[in-house]
Amino acid sequence: MANIQEIAKRAGVSSATVSRVINKRDYVSEETRKRVQTVIDELDYVPNLNAVSLKKGATKLIGLVAPMFRDSPGIFMQNFTNAAQEHGYNVTLFMTNGKRDKELEALEMLRRKQIDALVLVIRQNEWDVIEPYTKYGPIVTWQRIEHKKIASVFMDQYEGYTLGLEHLYERGYRRICNIYGFTSGLNTQSRMQAYSDFCKRHNLNPHDVKHFYGMGTRAQGEEIVHFFKKTTNKPDAFFTPNDYLAAGIVSEARRQELRVPADFAVCGFDDMEVAHLFDMTTIHYPVDKQALNAFTIIHNTLKQANQKLIPLKFHLVERKTT
Repeated sequence: MANIQEIAKRAGVSSATVSRVINKRDYVSEETRKRVQTVIDELDYVPNLNAVSLKKGATKLIGLVAPMFRDSPGIFMQNFTNAAQEHGYNVTLFMTNGKRDKELEALEMLRRKQIDALVLVIRQNEWDVIEPYTKYGPIVTWQRIEHKKIASVFMDQYEGYTLGLEHLYERGYRRICNIYGFTSGLNTQSRMQAYSDFCKRHNLNPHDVKHFYGMGTRAQGEEIVHFFKKTTNKPDAFFTPNDYLAAGIVSEARRQELRVPADFAVCGFDDMEVAHLFDMTTIHYPVDKQALNAFTIIHNTLKQANQKLIPLKFHLVERKTT
């Protein structure tokens, strides 16, 4: 396999000149550059990136760990990848499918300096398992955590959820059925606290209607419609954990000849494309900007830079389901 020394010998130049040509540096005449490039092309020389990484102490590679590539995590990963590529980084994706061992593989690659940093979109292992790896490179997460060594770009969903609840109240809805994600998550706990405080503020019975836990899919949204048809204690509004479950409610309601919002209102969360397509009221959750902040934190750490983070804020997007 050809190397820089062989190229230099054939082209009649120094190894330093060959390096300048390969790295597109100045201080090389156009005639010399063409002569060296001709030899490179003849020998089909390709730089050994592993050797370059070892020399520079950086791979320009960032690991992105997530259980799946869809919904809001997909938006996060897409925007993070775009930001990384704009700054000359490549991104390698670790799809865990909920398996802790797959996440540990990514953490071990960080320890072995095969990647420069890690983004845990949705982690699988406990934080005390992850924390020791922070000494090998920056680790950032999308999930809510307050940790000295693991940075997070989370937003307090108490604020966003309160926006939706107050909107429903202003529209005249009092029997609000909350559909939550997994209760172990801090985001879900914030939403539950927001509802409890909302009921106290407006003197409402928080147990007036049934609530649901551990839900998040479109199919589960369809199940909610069948619950509504069967129950005698009917809610007048549903507040969902995401737009896809909300879309399941709206689409199944149409099939069951129920009217939204005449029979019940629906408020989603995230403001994904599906919310626009179904004309659903939702809470705008700036996932794209969270992803950009995640890259900025990593870039600042790796390059000792001080680029400012983007300010983040929830807002209500009112459409025709409330």
